[in-house]
Amino acid sequence: MTNVKIKFAIIAVLIVGTSFAGGFYFHQRLSKTYVPIKEVINRELGQPQGIDFSLFWKTWDLIQSRYVDQDKVKAQDLVYGAIDGMVKAVGDPYTVFFKPEESENFAQEINGTFGGIGIEIGLRNNILTVISPIKGTPAEKAGLLAGDKIIKIGEKSTEGLRVDEAVNIIRGPKGTPVRLTINRENSSSPKEVTIIRDTIKIPTVSWKLLDGKTAYIQLFVFNRNVDDDFKKVAKEIVNSKADRIILDLRNNPGGLLDSSVNIASYFLNSDQLVIQEKYANGKNDEVRTSNNGQLKNYPLVIITNKGSASASEILAGAIKDNRGITIIGEKSFGKGVVQEVSELPGRASVKITIAKWFTPKGTSINDNGIDPDIIIERTEADIDAKRDPQLDKALEIVKQLK
Repeated sequence: MTNVKIKFAIIAVLIVGTSFAGGFYFHQRLSKTYVPIKEVINRELGQPQGIDFSLFWKTWDLIQSRYVDQDKVKAQDLVYGAIDGMVKAVGDPYTVFFKPEESENFAQEINGTFGGIGIEIGLRNNILTVISPIKGTPAEKAGLLAGDKIIKIGEKSTEGLRVDEAVNIIRGPKGTPVRLTINRENSSSPKEVTIIRDTIKIPTVSWKLLDGKTAYIQLFVFNRNVDDDFKKVAKEIVNSKADRIILDLRNNPGGLLDSSVNIASYFLNSDQLVIQEKYANGKNDEVRTSNNGQLKNYPLVIITNKGSASASEILAGAIKDNRGITIIGEKSFGKGVVQEVSELPGRASVKITIAKWFTPKGTSINDNGIDPDIIIERTEADIDAKRDPQLDKALEIVKQLK
């Protein structure tokens, strides 16, 4: 396998996709053509020393020789099932095996376009949970909120269901419905929501002037388009009348790690520490800003909520630790582990957690999240009434800064 890697960073799980989360390293593809198994070869090649594979091969041979419906036994499916079971045995929701079709779907998400309903999902205390609805998608329009617990998909219970399995069920052709049963905090009973699937185009960033002087930036995701889009936004802000900035990272599930570092570079000095990556072998990588700093002299406030995850937590933590800025809203999701995506022969791939993230001051993001300095919730009633107390407080605070 090639050692050439492209650094990524995405979070939790992009539903309507597979897992869209964390930090990723993509290995270049090994095979462009799918080659189905015709016979089993290389039974011994590459086996680790000291591991007895006789149990595996004995079971394989029994299935091949004794299973009653031999016409339904497909060697390729047995291989995929064995690999999937091995990966699941790790017990990590972010370590996932993708069969070829799932691998292609994942690649589409990274590029910013895919089919589905437009929510990020992940496991929270082993419960399938909405991390965030994506702006402008069917999920957002249907009223799904960060923190909603999905207890059924159609008639199927999600108990014991892994994220990738849930994703495969929720996916479907554009224009078709999917019914979710959710439990919402402080609700007395479950709620059913029917959502029509669509092609999802993920927006990256938008901005506008508030009160004539405050640049209000909404950063939605860190996909392949965000660097160019943010560059345009930064130029427009510099050429505007804005003299302060509110950076809104609410419901941002993450994205490419390199992009989160690039955007941090707009707000920090050159060569400042953005994130530390700590590996099982004790290796500690430091990721630092580039020479940019176009927005570093603007007074700044950040807004987060429980849908802010992974790369957005990296950005918030880096700016807070380096500049001491105020964060307003709710504790972020707490997804602070790095995945490496290795593309396998036959167009399959595997995503494996290989490291943990720590902020510049050494705070572990994973499970802990980024704590706001000023805690303000935005309730369902606020959303229904189009009130935004978090943004209101951010505007109040940023006006006091010089």
